[in-house]
Amino acid sequence: MTITHPTTSSSATAGVDVHGNAMTGGAEAIAAYDRAIERLLGYRQDALVSLEELMTHHAHAPMTAIYGAYLCLTATDVGALDDARGFAAALAQQPKNEREQAHAVAIDRWLAGEWHAAGRALDELLVRWPTDLLALLVGHQLDFFVGDAANLRDRIRRSLGALDPHHPHRPYLLGMHAFGLEECGTYDDAERDGMAAIDAHPDDVWAIHAVAHVHEMRGETERGVAFMTYCEDDWSEGTIFGVHLSWHLALYHLELGRIDDVLRLYDGRVRQAGAPGQPLELVDASAMLWRLHLDGVDVGDRFADVADAWRAQTEAYPWYVFNDVHATMALVGAGRIVEARRVVDRLARSLADGPGATSNRIMTAKAGLPAARAIVAHAEGRHDDVVSELLPVRNRLNAFGGSNAQRDVIQRTLVDSAVAAGQEDLAAALLRERLAGRPTSSYAHSRRLRLVVSSGRAASSPGDAGGELRWD
Repeated sequence: MTITHPTTSSSATAGVDVHGNAMTGGAEAIAAYDRAIERLLGYRQDALVSLEELMTHHAHAPMTAIYGAYLCLTATDVGALDDARGFAAALAQQPKNEREQAHAVAIDRWLAGEWHAAGRALDELLVRWPTDLLALLVGHQLDFFVGDAANLRDRIRRSLGALDPHHPHRPYLLGMHAFGLEECGTYDDAERDGMAAIDAHPDDVWAIHAVAHVHEMRGETERGVAFMTYCEDDWSEGTIFGVHLSWHLALYHLELGRIDDVLRLYDGRVRQAGAPGQPLELVDASAMLWRLHLDGVDVGDRFADVADAWRAQTEAYPWYVFNDVHATMALVGAGRIVEARRVVDRLARSLADGPGATSNRIMTAKAGLPAARAIVAHAEGRHDDVVSELLPVRNRLNAFGGSNAQRDVIQRTLVDSAVAAGQEDLAAALLRERLAGRPTSSYAHSRRLRLVVSSGRAASSPGDAGGELRWD
């Protein structure tokens, strides 16, 4: 979409949006904004159509520029930053009320690379205007991007009671709450709220997403397949989450060893070869291919295709290290070790030369750089180095963003290298930990068998409760 940024206007009217928040703009602008939020709550593809409508007919309403800036920023795409800056520049020149000014502060902080500070600014905004659902949606995404599970849950809790319990949008908040609960490990409550949200809006893809995560984290692969298949018509078309939910379905099939189904979903929905791809979609493609690689599956030239699509991100300055780590997976999978090292070197330089204590530097130092170095070390067969990089940070990988399910690809890399390095006691401990949480995990059982074979020792009590491993 070609973006022509809104310009300033000397006149401003005011009204109230559908959630009771004062908004600068006439009745038609407010109605168009309300439609945009309705679409964004459902993660519909026509959320972008709403932006075009707002920019074409209501460019002078500050919420137009705010909505546009957030759409660009939540894409985590370096290529979208100039458009976000254009929206911010237009917003700076427009008459705004206090709430709109608070949004401007959050946007400016995010553009400055202060992801955590932007999240705090939205927290503060929501204390005063708890029914600002754009602030809530974007804040929820920011909590996800920086891996703040507690606030992913609690930000929603602080607004749930403020919205009329009979308001048709309240179930969307339950879907968001479900995801926060799941990331905090409260799986039964997460499933309850997620299903309640789906009952109200069967096409609530964020709630579907939350329940998909619950099944993944509980190791309920067959239930996950059945659930995702049952509601497939509600999430597979017309939504910006179709790729990610297809990835979740593919994860279940991977756990069940159905590689043909995984590749069918990958080629048909997760990644169509040659497409430009958005970072959020390329993350899914990279992570799925790397999981297949760890399982010894030949993925053909798929890694090369994804590596090509990442090029615009890897050649830019560091912006979001979670993306950089996944780009590194694609590069090493494609055999482009020199390019992968270049990404790692760029991340290392950003710690030494980068501006201030920006969020990306913090995320890079705490988890992102060790993860990226480990991916390269794994590709080079330096498995002891992989363990040295990942073992100290494995319990703080949330610091560089994403979900528990997404970050599991790094945990699997650690297990794989522990086995390959002959660090049998460590590998056994990691597998015991995994089986304690997911006793039916076929991945863990297959790695356990591999460990038995590689060690040349037999496991006693192979099927005892909790996945306990004991060695003679």
